[in-house]
Amino acid sequence: MSTFPKDAVARARILVIGDVMLDRYWFGEVERISPEAPVPVVHVAKREDRLGGAANVARNIVSLGAQATLVGVVGEDEAATQVKHLLKEAGVGAHLVSDSNHPTTLKMRVLGRQQQLLRIDFEEKPAAAMLETMQQQIEPLLAEHDVVVLSDYAKGVLAQVEPLIAMARARGLPVLVDPKGSNYARYHGATLVTPNRSEMQQAVGHWHTEQELDERAQTLRAELGLEALLVTRSEQGMTLFTGHGRDHVEAQAHEVFDVSGAGDTVLATLAVMRATGMAWPDAMRWANKAGGIVVGKLGTSIVTQGELA
Repeated sequence: MSTFPKDAVARARILVIGDVMLDRYWFGEVERISPEAPVPVVHVAKREDRLGGAANVARNIVSLGAQATLVGVVGEDEAATQVKHLLKEAGVGAHLVSDSNHPTTLKMRVLGRQQQLLRIDFEEKPAAAMLETMQQQIEPLLAEHDVVVLSDYAKGVLAQVEPLIAMARARGLPVLVDPKGSNYARYHGATLVTPNRSEMQQAVGHWHTEQELDERAQTLRAELGLEALLVTRSEQGMTLFTGHGRDHVEAQAHEVFDVSGAGDTVLATLAVMRATGMAWPDAMRWANKAGGIVVGKLGTSIVTQGELA
């Protein structure tokens, strides 16, 4: 694998557009069962907030030493205030559209003895006016960046993803997409799409052999006009499909502790490496290494340049 291109990474400028979330963790101890219902009682000892979704992608980009700008939507609530604080703390440039009628997407997790016991989600689709305002902010930002990343968590921010891809490609910028759903025609014209194993199965159906996967992946890549398609396959590693064929790398994780946000780290690393001009096969290997590191951490986490290099 090539050496870490530290100087080139420092010059990389990446625009992240997508679903911004706040991941909230309540940690505690479980010592008894509730007398009211057969559920554990968690005595909360610590609360921690972390950036999630597209915000976690941006945070990972900065932690690798590159520059990131984030575009998305939030509410005018306590969660939005915390998101903005964490973005500023992380050194991420933010262009967030806010609306008092729109709640910030919040995922609240309750953990007892490092085990997740419950997750509560607060979310709503953004109004059309919010998306229109967001799109108006994106056009001038494109000229200031080298790569565009679209982080789709199906929360509604990328409901009209086609014009975003068209705008970026018109300026000659690579577009990397973390997809959701089964309608991949929405991502036509992107440069790279990074489905995980289950997302790929949603898009092309279940495969029974590697040859069957290869055929379906290359067919999908051609239909969407992609330069590359990367399927992340958990313990089976990652498989890259390009016009040159297939490339595969085995998983590097020694111990999988928590896969939350691993896809964000992989996407961020791919974007950073591509922004330096690195070829897809090498970029995949760096992304695989980063993914192997982050799954060994609890909750939505990042990989630092020091850990990777």
